[in-house]
Amino acid sequence: MQEWEAALSKRRILVTGHTGFTGAWLCRWLSKLDCEIFGLALAPHTVPSLYQGISADKFVESHIQDINDARAVMRVVSTIEPDCIIHLAAQSLVHESYANPLDTFSTNIMGTVNILEAARQASSVKSVLCITTDKVYRNNEWHWPYRENDELGGKDPYSASKSAAEIIITSYRETLKAHGNDYALASARGGNIIGGGDWAASRIVPDFVRAVSNEADLILRNPEATRPWQHVLSLVHGYLLLTARLLDNRDMAEGAWNFGPNRNDAASVRTLVESLSASWRRPRIEYQKSGLHEARFLSLDSTKAHEVLGWKSPWEFDDVVKQTAGWYAKILDEKSTALSVCDSQLESYREALVS
Repeated sequence: MQEWEAALSKRRILVTGHTGFTGAWLCRWLSKLDCEIFGLALAPHTVPSLYQGISADKFVESHIQDINDARAVMRVVSTIEPDCIIHLAAQSLVHESYANPLDTFSTNIMGTVNILEAARQASSVKSVLCITTDKVYRNNEWHWPYRENDELGGKDPYSASKSAAEIIITSYRETLKAHGNDYALASARGGNIIGGGDWAASRIVPDFVRAVSNEADLILRNPEATRPWQHVLSLVHGYLLLTARLLDNRDMAEGAWNFGPNRNDAASVRTLVESLSASWRRPRIEYQKSGLHEARFLSLDSTKAHEVLGWKSPWEFDDVVKQTAGWYAKILDEKSTALSVCDSQLESYREALVS
């Protein structure tokens, strides 16, 4: 166990969005640190789901609630009395935000307000980390990465809702939380993640997996769109490291943080699909035009996280693709359990951190 992991060991930690893809991986890592883990979220949205696949209810005290219900959020936080909150719960799909903008704005904006307000009124809470996205930046389609002090301003409903959440987080950090429980507060802006256990609709890896397993066409609408792909464990690593630093050095850790891969690991959707195909099997591919706006190029400058937190993923793009394809191959071809594959990959990642 590393020093920063020891700082989290046995803590009472509330994870919102625990039933989601990233939340399930994060809860599993916390379980390795003997934390008391509590979850606040809706029931899993997909069948199958990683949360159910790893039987996470065995190590998470789960509270199935809508974060839009301010009273319910307040009640859960006051009952649990957590030391730390990691706020992942969100409507996180760009395409869904076009179909349901009202739900997207409500969940991503007022849901965040409800979490921050509950923490402000709960004396037990020592830190809150809010997870937003790399899409909070006003995207100028330029070829250099965005830094934490660059202008905010996402265009689509999802990106706009997360940009608004960042402004609210800043308001709480600089004014509101001082009038109540003065907890340490930060936001984390992560790049696009892939990894085993993601079954969401309208995401490239789950769509790829479904096309392979069902021998169906994979529809690509923006094959040249370039993203900073990284493994879900890289972001979970960053979130947990930052949470530990909020506890032991809040003056250094508060504020906004980018967590993205090296620029060399940014790749087009086409390159990602070809790499996944080489690591597993190739589906039939059909190209169609998209009628929705999506940024063509987007990458993050994570110098601050590298130099101040000491965060850096040991897995590069090729490793990320192999781990992702390997997870699904073991589940679908070898019939391994989700828990055994997740534990194996988690231990490999943690070992790589100290090698």
